[in-house]
Amino acid sequence: MQSLTEEIQSFSRTRLKRQCTRVTSLSGRRIIETWKGSMMTVVDDPAAPEKMLGYVPDTSWDLQVGVVKPYLLLGSQDAAHDFSTLRKHKVSHILNVAFGVENVFPDLFVYKTVSILDQPDTDLVPHLQECCDFILQARAEKGVVLVHCNTGISRAPAAVIGYLMSCDDRSFDDALSVVAAARPATCPNPGFLNQLRKYQAEKTAASKH
Repeated sequence: MQSLTEEIQSFSRTRLKRQCTRVTSLSGRRIIETWKGSMMTVVDDPAAPEKMLGYVPDTSWDLQVGVVKPYLLLGSQDAAHDFSTLRKHKVSHILNVAFGVENVFPDLFVYKTVSILDQPDTDLVPHLQECCDFILQARAEKGVVLVHCNTGISRAPAAVIGYLMSCDDRSFDDALSVVAAARPATCPNPGFLNQLRKYQAEKTAASKH
């Protein structure tokens, strides 16, 4: 009569098939891991899409700050969290229009948080007055305000475009051009762009009455 250990070994030799495991690494490389005895063999997965092979995620900080006006800057949360960058640009006020992003230097800068979701159906326009008021406050106090969201691509540029339209009497196209020149990564989501265009039309119609 076989022992339990002998039965398990016999079962594994005769009935279990060798398996391989497909793995996607952090760099995006897809590989196949195969065990032979106690040794593991690793080869590239031939079924992996070519676009995945060689993909390396960008984990560097985005410290690029766009100068829209001498008192009005635009950037990402990375810039807002980097003290040397803030000091370099003489920032005194920080307008945070991200959602769930911490204000990390509350004792050193004047903060305003206006939480906006980066979704096309998010109602942007009701937030513009609050953003404008804070930017005007910073200007009145002879300060420099950094407007940021998470990546400085959609929400923060949209808020700055809204400010230029509302408080600097710029057209939508002109405001978008100024902001994109200051920060080339600017790309508000389609919903925000449509709302800002509609805001322009409403302003134009109101001025005719």
